[in-house]
Amino acid sequence: MGRTRTKTRKVDHIVAKTASDESKPTPPISSLLEKAQTLIVQCDYDLARRFVQRVLERQPDHAQGKEMLGVIQLETGDLDAAKSTFFSLLPPHPDAPQIPPPSAYLYLAQLSDDDPQAALQHYQSAVDILMGQLKGKERAVDAGDDDDRTEVKHNIVRALIGMVEIWMDPSYDLCFDPAAEKTCEDLLLLALKTDPGNTEALQALASVRLSQQRPDDAKVCLEQAWTVWKDLDPDDPNLPPIPTRLSLVKMFIELSLFTPALLVLQGVMASDDQEVEAWYLEGWCFFLMAEHVKETGEKLDDLAWDDLARDSRDCLETCEMLHVNQEYPDTPLLEHVKELVAKLDELGIQPSTEEGDGGDEGGWEDAESDDEDGDVEMS
Repeated sequence: MGRTRTKTRKVDHIVAKTASDESKPTPPISSLLEKAQTLIVQCDYDLARRFVQRVLERQPDHAQGKEMLGVIQLETGDLDAAKSTFFSLLPPHPDAPQIPPPSAYLYLAQLSDDDPQAALQHYQSAVDILMGQLKGKERAVDAGDDDDRTEVKHNIVRALIGMVEIWMDPSYDLCFDPAAEKTCEDLLLLALKTDPGNTEALQALASVRLSQQRPDDAKVCLEQAWTVWKDLDPDDPNLPPIPTRLSLVKMFIELSLFTPALLVLQGVMASDDQEVEAWYLEGWCFFLMAEHVKETGEKLDDLAWDDLARDSRDCLETCEMLHVNQEYPDTPLLEHVKELVAKLDELGIQPSTEEGDGGDEGGWEDAESDDEDGDVEMS
C-alpha cells in the first residue's frame, strides 16, 4: 500500500504542476516584441531571437517580428538569411503585408552594395512609402504626432542621402554618368525641402559642392549645418551623431578651416575621448596647421610651427595606441598616422613631456573664449 500511495502523490504533484502551467497567462505579442527590442539594443541577439521566434510561432506573418528577425540575422552576420527575411516583407511575396515596411527596403538597400541599381530602387521605394506616411501625418491635427513626423522626415532624408552617396561613389560607374550631378542636386534639394535645415543634407550638399570645385558654396552649406547645433552642450540629444560630426570635420579640414574643425573635435572628445578617428583628424589638422605656419612664417593663435607639430604628434600617438588597443579595422588610417609621425621625426619633433604646457587644450579654449558670441568666422 505504501508504494501505491507514493505513486499517487507523484501523480497529484504532476497534475498540480500542469494545471499551474496552464493557468499562467501567455504574454502578449507586444510584450515579447518590446523585450526582443531591448535585447537587440543590448546586443544580446541569441536571447532576442528566442523572443522573436515565440512571436512568429504564434503569428508567422507578423511583420514587426519578421523585421526584428532580419535585424538579428544581419547583426549576427547571416546576410543571406537577412536578405531573405526582408524580401519576405515585400511584394510579390505572398505573405507580405499590404503596405510593406519602408525599413525593409532601407535594409535591403544597404545589403545591395554589389548592385547599385538595386540599391537605388530599394531607397526609392522606401522614400515613396515614407512620403505617403508623411502626407498622412501632416493632415493629422494631433500635436502628439510631431515626433513621428520628425522621425519620418529624418528617414526620408537619410534615404535620399544614401542615394546621393551611391551616385557619387567612385567605385561605381554611376559617378561618370552625365546625369549624376543633376540627380544629386535634385535629391538633395528634395531632402532640404522635406526637412529644411537638416544638417546631414546640408553636409551632403557641401560634399557635392566640393566635388564641383565650388569651395565658397561648400563653406556656406557647412556654416548653415554647424550653426544649427554648435552651441549645444556635449550631452545634448539633439547633437548629430559622432560620424556626422567627423564628416563635417573632414570637410572643414579640406577647406583649411582649421579652427572650426578643432572646435567640433573638442565636442566629439567631450562625448567620447576613445574615438580613434577623432584623434587622427585632430593630429592631421595640427599637422597641416604646422605646415602652413612653417611655410608662411606666421603664427596661429600665438603658436609657432613646432608647437603645433608637437600637438600633432601627441594626438597621432594617442590615435595609434587606441587603434592597436581597440583592434580598429581601418588599416589605411593607421598607415597614414605612422607616415605623419615619421615626417615629424625627421623634423626633430618629439612628443610633449608630462610636465609640458598642455598647449592644445588651453590654446583652443582661449581661441573659443576670445569670441564673446561663440561664433567663428568661416572665411
